[in-house]
Amino acid sequence: MNKPSLKLMQCIGILPGIREINGNMPNVTYNDVTYDSRKVKPGSIYVAIPGISTDGHDYILAAVQNGASAVIGCKSIPVLPSVPYIRVEDSREAMAWAVAALYGFPSESMTVIGVTGTDGKTTTSIYLYNILRAAGLHTGMISTVSAMIDDEELDTGFHVTTPESPDIQRYLAMMRDKGVTHVIIESTSHGLVQKRVSAIDFDIAVVTNITHEHLDFHNSRQAYFEAKGMLFQKLGENQDRKVPPLAVLNYDDPDSYNFLDNLISVRKVAYSANGHIHHASATIREINSSPAGIKAIARFTDLPNGPVETEVRTSLLGNYNGANFLAAMTAAIYGLGIDPSTAAFGIANVIGVPGRMQVINEGQNFTAIVDFAHTPNALEKALIAARKMLPVDTYGNPQGRIIAVYGSAGLRDREKRRMMPDVSSRYADITVLTAEDPRTEPLNKILKEMADEAVDKGAVIGKTLFIEPDRREAIRKGLSLANPGDIVLSLGKGHEQSMCFETTEYLWDDRTAMHAALCEMLGKEGPEMPHLPDVEPYK
Repeated sequence: MNKPSLKLMQCIGILPGIREINGNMPNVTYNDVTYDSRKVKPGSIYVAIPGISTDGHDYILAAVQNGASAVIGCKSIPVLPSVPYIRVEDSREAMAWAVAALYGFPSESMTVIGVTGTDGKTTTSIYLYNILRAAGLHTGMISTVSAMIDDEELDTGFHVTTPESPDIQRYLAMMRDKGVTHVIIESTSHGLVQKRVSAIDFDIAVVTNITHEHLDFHNSRQAYFEAKGMLFQKLGENQDRKVPPLAVLNYDDPDSYNFLDNLISVRKVAYSANGHIHHASATIREINSSPAGIKAIARFTDLPNGPVETEVRTSLLGNYNGANFLAAMTAAIYGLGIDPSTAAFGIANVIGVPGRMQVINEGQNFTAIVDFAHTPNALEKALIAARKMLPVDTYGNPQGRIIAVYGSAGLRDREKRRMMPDVSSRYADITVLTAEDPRTEPLNKILKEMADEAVDKGAVIGKTLFIEPDRREAIRKGLSLANPGDIVLSLGKGHEQSMCFETTEYLWDDRTAMHAALCEMLGKEGPEMPHLPDVEPYK
C-alpha cells in the first residue's frame, strides 16, 4: 500500500466538533496520524488524548520536536505549538475522522458488518467470515484473534479487541486495496465509546448478548447497554449505501432485545436458538451436541421463496455455539441474500476458534480444554457445555468431574469476583482460583474476595476449592487432580498472548502452558512452560 498524504485543510473540512484553530496552515500536509508522541515522525498529525494516568496534551511539545505537522487536542493549552493546533470537542473522534480521510474513507467502498455483545463476538465473527468466503465474496475481518485480509492473517496485539482508529483504518485501506468487498468488525463497548470505529459506515449490526461485564469502565448497566447501542445507531447514517441497513437481534436475550428493539429505526430481524418461532425469523428446531461438535436443524422464515430448513454442522463444542452460528447465518441470509445451504457450508468450514473450547491432547486419559470464558455468563456456558461432554452410565448419570481453573482481572469489574465463584460452585466439581492479569492490584486480595464467595457458596478449601496464585502451578494442580474421564478447563485467557503483572506484559499462552504441564505429567518431551514473575503464596 502506497504511503498516503493529505492536505491539512481537506482534513479540517470534515473534522467533527472543531472549537478553534491556531497557527498558520498554508500547504501543510500530513501522512500519518498517531496518539503516541514517541511514534511521531515528520508529517504526522499528533492527537492529544486525555487518559486515566497520563494526558496526551502533556506531550504536545515532544511531538512537535519529533516532526509533527499539526496537533489535534481537546483542551485549551497555555503554550501553543509552532504548528497548527486544532482544538476539538472529542480528540478520539477527530482522530478517527482524520485517519479515515487520510486513507480515503475505505469503508465507503465495502459492505461493513459490525458484531457486538458481551460473549460470542469472536466466534460469531469467524462463522460469518467463513460464510461470506463460502459465498465467494472477498472478505476481511478484524476480530479479537486477528485481522484477516482474505487468507492473509495479521496480528492485532495482546489484549486488543477493537484496535485504535489509526490501525483499524489502515487495515480497512489494505483490505480495499486488495479487492475486499465485505468486512466484519468485532466491535467492543470500549471501541464504540472511545470512537475507535467512528468514520466507518456500517451496513449490518449483529448482537450476541449483553450480560454482566465492564462495569468498571461504563459505571452502570444502563451505560453499558447504551455503549452497545451505539453500533446500531450508526446504521443508516450514510443513505447512499448499496446494502439496506439491517439490525440482527437475539430474541433469547430479552434485556438486549428489548433495549435495542426500542432504539433501532432501521430494518431488523431476530434469531432464537431456543426456538421462539413466533417471534424470530431464524430459529433452531433441534440441536444435538457431542464431543465431535454440534448438529442442528435451522429454520429460516420470511424469505422471498418461503421458509427453508437446513442442517448445520460445526466442530465447535458447546450448545451455546448454536446461538453464535445462528446469529452469523441470520446476518448473511437476511442482510446479504446468501442461500441458507451456502451459509451452512461456511459454518461447517470452521475447524476451530483459537482459545475457544480448544481441546489440548497429549494422550492423557482425561480431557483438557482452554477457553476464553472470562465473564460470569461465558463461564456458566462453558461449564454447562463441558458437563454435557462427560461420559454417562446406562442411566444417563455423568461419569466424571469438571475441574475449573480461572481467575479475575485486576483493576476491572470487581462484581465478577463474586459472581464467577457462584457460577463455578454450581457447575464445577472442583475450582482452582489463580491469577488473571492482576495488574497493579494485590493478587492475594483478588483471590481472597473470590475464595470468600466460593466458601460462602459451600466450597471446601482443600477439597472442592484450591487457591494457587501462580497460574502455572494452578494449571498443574488442576491436571493433577484429574481422574480418567474428568474434564479440566483453564478459563479466562483463551487466545491471549500475554498476562499483565504490575505494568508489564509477560508472554503467556494458556494453550502452551497446558501442553507443557501435560507433557511434564506424562514424562514426555514438550514445550517449555511460559515464564511468569514470582508471586506470594496465598495467605
